[in-house]
Amino acid sequence: MSKKTVIVTGASSGLGFAIAEAYLKRGYNVVGNARTVERLKEAAARLGNPANFITVAGDIAKPSTAKELFARAVDAFGKVDILINNAGVFIPKPITEYTEDDVNTIVGTNLMGFFYPSQAAAEHMAANKSGHIVNITASISLNPNMKVPAILPVLIKGGLNQATRGLALELAASGVKVNAVAPGIIQTPMHGKDEGTQNFLKALSPTNTIGSDQDIVDAVLYLTDSNFTTGAVLAVDGGMATGTW
Repeated sequence: MSKKTVIVTGASSGLGFAIAEAYLKRGYNVVGNARTVERLKEAAARLGNPANFITVAGDIAKPSTAKELFARAVDAFGKVDILINNAGVFIPKPITEYTEDDVNTIVGTNLMGFFYPSQAAAEHMAANKSGHIVNITASISLNPNMKVPAILPVLIKGGLNQATRGLALELAASGVKVNAVAPGIIQTPMHGKDEGTQNFLKALSPTNTIGSDQDIVDAVLYLTDSNFTTGAVLAVDGGMATGTW
């Protein structure tokens, strides 16, 4: 059986890197995108420079980048089986403090960075009568939290949750599955390790825990392994989206 091919946006670090690494460990072909060649070279080196990991640098908010991702993937590996729309930025602040640059950044990366790759995937995968699209959204878009003002992420990621359901319906007859993973607080270097910050972050979920990259990887792998799950938004957040406590 031929290897499957996965496109991962935002693949040079964080969740995108962990997801790319997980598929490579499965023997899949991976096409990784990030904004700069340098970051992708660093990621490839960390992965051991495998021959089945190719990279496409470029701004994922531009339709030309999405087209190049699919063209390169098809040229190298024949077809694309999975798209992981992971690229994203999270800027939490009160609504009165958002700048025009903040708005443009979030709309560009989080919204356009979903739309154009998904558009290319829909055309390619529908023609093949199979495929998976997984969108990485955010738990806070399912249940906003007064302790973390973040109206722009709530707006855009919340829209992506609904778009996941809408696109799942649109592509259902073609055999393409569309789902989302909505992470809660995941341990990353940007959070720091001081006790006060860690305690605040833990308290954002009723389980008083912080998740790991592997928690998100496991959810993504479940969704792309499933033949009977589509239109789902899977919260992986220690219960953060379930309500108030």
